Amino acid sequence: MKNSRILRRILASRTSLAGALIIAFFALTALAAPLLAPPQNPQEPYQIPQSGYASEPAKPGPGHIFGTAEQQYDMFYGVVWGTRSAFKVGVTVTLAALLLGILAGVLAGYAGGWADEAIMRVTDVFLAFPGIVLSVVIVAMLGPGLPKVMLALAVVSWPSYARLVRGEVLSVKERDFVSAARAMGASHARILLRHILPHCLYPVIIIASLDIGAMVLVAASLSFLGLGAPPGYADWGQLIALSRNWILGSAGAPLAYWHTVVIPGAAISVFVLGWNLLGDAFRDILDPRQK
Repeated sequence: MKNSRILRRILASRTSLAGALIIAFFALTALAAPLLAPPQNPQEPYQIPQSGYASEPAKPGPGHIFGTAEQQYDMFYGVVWGTRSAFKVGVTVTLAALLLGILAGVLAGYAGGWADEAIMRVTDVFLAFPGIVLSVVIVAMLGPGLPKVMLALAVVSWPSYARLVRGEVLSVKERDFVSAARAMGASHARILLRHILPHCLYPVIIIASLDIGAMVLVAASLSFLGLGAPPGYADWGQLIALSRNWILGSAGAPLAYWHTVVIPGAAISVFVLGWNLLGDAFRDILDPRQK
Protein backbone atom coordinates (compact mmCIF):
# COMPACT_ATOMS: atom_id res chain seq x y z
CA MET A 1 0.00 0.00 0.00
CA LYS A 2 2.81 2.36 0.91
CA ASN A 3 4.71 1.54 -2.28
CA SER A 4 1.64 2.17 -4.45
CA ARG A 5 1.13 5.54 -2.75
CA ILE A 6 4.74 6.48 -3.45
CA LEU A 7 4.34 5.39 -7.09
CA ARG A 8 1.23 7.55 -7.49
CA ARG A 9 3.07 10.55 -6.07
CA ILE A 10 5.98 9.97 -8.42
CA LEU A 11 3.66 9.78 -11.43
CA ALA A 12 1.88 12.94 -10.28
CA SER A 13 5.13 14.92 -10.16
CA ARG A 14 5.99 16.75 -13.38
CA THR A 15 9.67 16.73 -12.46
CA SER A 16 9.80 12.99 -11.96
CA LEU A 17 7.78 12.38 -15.14
CA ALA A 18 10.19 14.51 -17.17
CA GLY A 19 13.16 12.64 -15.74
CA ALA A 20 11.48 9.27 -16.25
CA LEU A 21 10.68 10.07 -19.88
CA ILE A 22 14.26 11.14 -20.55
CA ILE A 23 15.70 8.00 -18.98
CA ALA A 24 13.11 5.83 -20.75
CA PHE A 25 14.14 7.36 -24.08
CA PHE A 26 17.80 6.57 -23.46
CA ALA A 27 16.92 3.08 -22.21
CA LEU A 28 14.95 2.35 -25.38
CA THR A 29 17.83 3.70 -27.46
CA ALA A 30 20.26 1.39 -25.65
CA LEU A 31 18.00 -1.63 -26.10
CA ALA A 32 17.43 -0.88 -29.78
CA ALA A 33 21.09 -0.08 -30.52
CA PRO A 34 21.62 -3.19 -32.72
CA LEU A 35 18.63 -2.12 -34.83
CA LEU A 36 19.38 1.60 -34.95
CA ALA A 37 23.09 1.14 -35.68
CA PRO A 38 23.89 -2.44 -36.73
CA PRO A 39 27.49 -3.32 -35.84
CA GLN A 40 29.88 -4.21 -38.64
CA ASN A 41 31.65 -6.67 -36.37
CA PRO A 42 29.21 -8.46 -34.00
CA GLN A 43 32.16 -9.61 -31.91
CA GLU A 44 33.09 -5.97 -31.16
CA PRO A 45 29.82 -4.01 -31.24
CA TYR A 46 31.28 -1.06 -29.32
CA GLN A 47 33.91 -0.37 -31.98
CA ILE A 48 32.74 2.64 -34.01
CA PRO A 49 32.94 1.99 -37.79
CA GLN A 50 35.15 4.26 -39.89
CA SER A 51 34.48 5.46 -43.41
CA GLY A 52 38.10 6.50 -43.92
CA TYR A 53 41.11 7.85 -42.06
CA ALA A 54 41.04 11.54 -42.92
CA SER A 55 41.61 13.76 -39.91
CA GLU A 56 39.02 16.38 -40.88
CA PRO A 57 35.49 15.52 -39.66
CA ALA A 58 32.65 15.29 -42.16
CA LYS A 59 29.50 17.34 -41.66
CA PRO A 60 26.09 15.69 -41.09
CA GLY A 61 24.68 14.33 -44.32
CA PRO A 62 22.79 11.42 -45.90
CA GLY A 63 25.55 8.89 -45.29
CA HIS A 64 26.24 10.03 -41.72
CA ILE A 65 23.23 11.78 -40.20
CA PHE A 66 25.31 13.03 -37.25
CA GLY A 67 28.44 13.48 -39.34
CA THR A 68 31.79 11.95 -38.49
CA ALA A 69 34.43 12.70 -35.89
CA GLU A 70 38.16 12.87 -36.41
CA GLN A 71 39.47 9.87 -38.38
CA GLN A 72 35.96 9.46 -39.85
CA TYR A 73 34.33 7.70 -36.91
CA ASP A 74 30.54 7.66 -37.39
CA MET A 75 28.98 9.97 -34.78
CA PHE A 76 25.51 8.41 -34.93
CA TYR A 77 26.89 4.95 -34.18
CA GLY A 78 29.02 6.33 -31.36
CA VAL A 79 26.12 8.19 -29.75
CA VAL A 80 23.71 5.22 -29.98
CA TRP A 81 26.11 2.61 -28.64
CA GLY A 82 27.51 5.18 -26.23
CA THR A 83 24.10 5.08 -24.55
CA ARG A 84 24.81 1.49 -23.59
CA SER A 85 28.22 2.51 -22.29
CA ALA A 86 26.61 5.27 -20.21
CA PHE A 87 24.14 2.88 -18.58
CA LYS A 88 26.87 0.31 -18.01
CA VAL A 89 29.11 2.84 -16.29
CA GLY A 90 26.45 4.71 -14.33
CA VAL A 91 24.39 1.78 -13.08
CA THR A 92 27.25 -0.67 -12.48
CA VAL A 93 29.46 1.80 -10.61
CA THR A 94 26.60 3.15 -8.52
CA LEU A 95 25.37 -0.33 -7.56
CA ALA A 96 28.87 -1.48 -6.63
CA ALA A 97 29.55 1.63 -4.55
CA LEU A 98 26.07 1.39 -3.00
CA LEU A 99 26.54 -2.23 -1.91
CA LEU A 100 29.99 -1.55 -0.46
CA GLY A 101 28.74 1.57 1.29
CA ILE A 102 25.69 -0.15 2.77
CA LEU A 103 27.78 -3.06 4.01
CA ALA A 104 30.39 -0.81 5.60
CA GLY A 105 27.83 1.65 7.01
CA VAL A 106 25.62 -1.02 8.55
CA LEU A 107 28.61 -2.78 10.12
CA ALA A 108 30.01 0.47 11.51
CA GLY A 109 26.70 1.81 12.81
CA TYR A 110 25.33 -1.40 14.30
CA ALA A 111 28.51 -2.95 15.71
CA GLY A 112 30.06 0.29 17.00
CA GLY A 113 33.28 0.18 18.99
CA TRP A 114 36.51 -0.64 17.21
CA ALA A 115 34.70 -1.71 14.01
CA ASP A 116 33.02 1.68 13.75
CA GLU A 117 36.27 3.51 14.46
CA ALA A 118 38.28 1.50 11.90
CA ILE A 119 35.72 1.81 9.09
CA MET A 120 35.18 5.52 9.65
CA ARG A 121 38.89 6.27 9.64
CA VAL A 122 39.22 4.45 6.31
CA THR A 123 36.35 6.52 4.88
CA ASP A 124 38.03 9.69 6.17
CA VAL A 125 41.15 8.80 4.21
CA PHE A 126 39.16 8.45 0.97
CA LEU A 127 37.08 11.56 1.63
CA ALA A 128 40.21 13.63 2.32
CA PHE A 129 40.97 13.72 -1.43
CA PRO A 130 38.80 15.18 -4.21
CA GLY A 131 37.01 12.34 -5.96
CA ILE A 132 38.11 13.24 -9.48
CA VAL A 133 41.76 13.56 -8.42
CA LEU A 134 41.74 10.23 -6.62
CA SER A 135 40.04 8.60 -9.64
CA VAL A 136 42.75 9.93 -11.95
CA VAL A 137 45.46 8.56 -9.63
CA ILE A 138 43.85 5.11 -9.44
CA VAL A 139 43.32 4.88 -13.21
CA ALA A 140 46.87 6.07 -13.84
CA MET A 141 48.14 3.27 -11.58
CA LEU A 142 45.91 0.57 -13.10
CA GLY A 143 46.21 1.75 -16.70
CA PRO A 144 43.64 3.27 -19.07
CA GLY A 145 40.44 1.51 -20.02
CA LEU A 146 36.74 1.71 -19.23
CA PRO A 147 36.75 -1.23 -16.75
CA LYS A 148 39.59 0.45 -14.85
CA VAL A 149 37.61 3.71 -14.77
CA MET A 150 34.57 1.89 -13.40
CA LEU A 151 36.66 0.23 -10.69
CA ALA A 152 38.25 3.54 -9.72
CA LEU A 153 34.88 5.31 -9.50
CA ALA A 154 33.43 2.54 -7.33
CA VAL A 155 36.42 2.70 -4.98
CA VAL A 156 36.12 6.47 -4.70
CA SER A 157 32.34 6.58 -4.27
CA TRP A 158 31.51 4.06 -1.55
CA PRO A 159 32.67 6.13 1.49
CA SER A 160 29.88 8.71 1.06
CA TYR A 161 27.27 5.94 1.12
CA ALA A 162 28.93 4.37 4.15
CA ARG A 163 28.75 7.61 6.13
CA LEU A 164 25.12 8.18 5.20
CA VAL A 165 24.04 4.64 6.08
CA ARG A 166 26.01 4.68 9.34
CA GLY A 167 24.22 7.85 10.47
CA GLU A 168 20.82 6.38 9.64
CA VAL A 169 21.64 3.11 11.45
CA LEU A 170 22.80 4.97 14.56
CA SER A 171 19.48 6.82 14.59
CA VAL A 172 17.19 3.89 13.87
CA LYS A 173 18.79 1.34 16.21
CA GLU A 174 17.87 3.45 19.25
CA ARG A 175 14.16 3.54 18.44
CA ASP A 176 11.59 1.71 20.54
CA PHE A 177 10.58 -0.88 17.93
CA VAL A 178 14.20 -2.03 17.61
CA SER A 179 14.54 -2.27 21.38
CA ALA A 180 11.31 -4.27 21.50
CA ALA A 181 12.57 -6.67 18.83
CA ARG A 182 15.82 -7.09 20.73
CA ALA A 183 13.93 -7.75 23.98
CA MET A 184 11.84 -10.44 22.26
CA GLY A 185 15.03 -12.29 21.35
CA ALA A 186 15.28 -11.43 17.67
CA SER A 187 18.65 -12.25 16.13
CA HIS A 188 21.03 -9.56 14.95
CA ALA A 189 20.43 -10.55 11.33
CA ARG A 190 16.66 -10.24 11.73
CA ILE A 191 16.96 -6.87 13.48
CA LEU A 192 19.19 -5.55 10.72
CA LEU A 193 17.27 -6.90 7.76
CA ARG A 194 13.72 -6.53 9.07
CA HIS A 195 13.78 -3.49 11.31
CA ILE A 196 16.82 -1.29 10.62
CA LEU A 197 17.85 -1.57 6.98
CA PRO A 198 14.41 -0.82 5.42
CA HIS A 199 14.32 2.50 7.31
CA CYS A 200 17.77 3.47 6.01
CA LEU A 201 17.26 2.87 2.29
CA TYR A 202 15.26 5.91 1.18
CA PRO A 203 18.05 8.48 1.71
CA VAL A 204 20.50 6.15 -0.04
CA ILE A 205 18.15 5.69 -3.01
CA ILE A 206 17.91 9.45 -3.40
CA ILE A 207 21.69 9.90 -3.45
CA ALA A 208 22.20 6.90 -5.75
CA SER A 209 19.74 8.23 -8.34
CA LEU A 210 21.66 11.50 -8.41
CA ASP A 211 25.03 9.73 -8.57
CA ILE A 212 24.27 7.70 -11.69
CA GLY A 213 24.45 10.80 -13.84
CA ALA A 214 27.49 12.06 -11.94
CA MET A 215 29.35 8.78 -12.60
CA VAL A 216 28.72 9.09 -16.33
CA LEU A 217 29.98 12.67 -16.26
CA VAL A 218 33.18 11.76 -14.41
CA ALA A 219 33.80 8.76 -16.67
CA ALA A 220 33.38 11.01 -19.72
CA SER A 221 35.89 13.44 -18.21
CA LEU A 222 38.44 10.66 -17.73
CA SER A 223 37.88 9.47 -21.31
CA PHE A 224 38.44 13.02 -22.53
CA LEU A 225 41.76 13.03 -20.65
CA GLY A 226 42.77 9.80 -22.36
CA LEU A 227 42.35 7.61 -19.27
CA GLY A 228 39.03 5.99 -20.17
CA ALA A 229 37.78 4.25 -23.28
CA PRO A 230 40.29 3.73 -26.10
CA PRO A 231 39.97 5.65 -29.40
CA GLY A 232 37.12 4.36 -31.51
CA TYR A 233 35.18 2.94 -28.57
CA ALA A 234 31.51 3.96 -28.42
CA ASP A 235 31.70 6.31 -25.46
CA TRP A 236 30.41 9.88 -25.29
CA GLY A 237 33.53 11.15 -23.55
CA GLN A 238 35.70 9.53 -26.21
CA LEU A 239 33.67 11.22 -28.95
CA ILE A 240 34.27 14.62 -27.35
CA ALA A 241 37.96 13.76 -27.01
CA LEU A 242 38.08 13.17 -30.77
CA SER A 243 36.68 16.68 -31.29
CA ARG A 244 39.29 18.55 -29.26
CA ASN A 245 41.22 19.65 -32.34
CA TRP A 246 38.06 20.99 -34.01
CA ILE A 247 36.29 22.85 -31.21
CA LEU A 248 37.25 26.24 -32.67
CA GLY A 249 36.40 25.15 -36.21
CA SER A 250 38.64 26.39 -38.99
CA ALA A 251 39.88 29.78 -40.14
CA GLY A 252 36.88 31.93 -41.01
CA ALA A 253 34.39 29.20 -40.02
CA PRO A 254 34.35 28.82 -36.20
CA LEU A 255 31.21 26.68 -36.28
CA ALA A 256 32.22 24.41 -39.14
CA TYR A 257 32.55 21.33 -36.94
CA TRP A 258 29.94 22.11 -34.29
CA HIS A 259 28.48 18.62 -34.51
CA THR A 260 31.63 17.00 -33.12
CA VAL A 261 31.11 18.75 -29.78
CA VAL A 262 27.41 19.60 -29.58
CA ILE A 263 25.95 16.16 -30.34
CA PRO A 264 27.86 14.03 -27.80
CA GLY A 265 27.84 16.92 -25.32
CA ALA A 266 24.06 17.20 -25.62
CA ALA A 267 23.71 13.44 -25.08
CA ILE A 268 25.73 13.63 -21.86
CA SER A 269 23.88 16.73 -20.64
CA VAL A 270 20.39 15.37 -21.25
CA PHE A 271 21.27 11.96 -19.76
CA VAL A 272 22.63 13.56 -16.58
CA LEU A 273 19.64 15.94 -16.47
CA GLY A 274 17.24 13.01 -16.54
CA TRP A 275 18.84 11.34 -13.54
CA ASN A 276 19.05 14.65 -11.67
CA LEU A 277 15.33 15.29 -12.22
CA LEU A 278 14.52 11.81 -10.94
CA GLY A 279 16.79 12.28 -7.94
CA ASP A 280 15.19 15.60 -7.04
CA ALA A 281 11.75 14.07 -7.37
CA PHE A 282 12.70 11.13 -5.15
CA ARG A 283 14.05 13.56 -2.58
CA ASP A 284 10.87 15.61 -2.55
CA ILE A 285 8.66 12.52 -2.32
CA LEU A 286 10.62 10.17 -0.08
CA ASP A 287 12.46 12.51 2.28
CA PRO A 288 10.16 13.35 5.20
CA ARG A 289 12.23 16.43 6.03
CA GLN A 290 11.02 18.04 2.79
CA LYS A 291 7.41 17.93 3.96
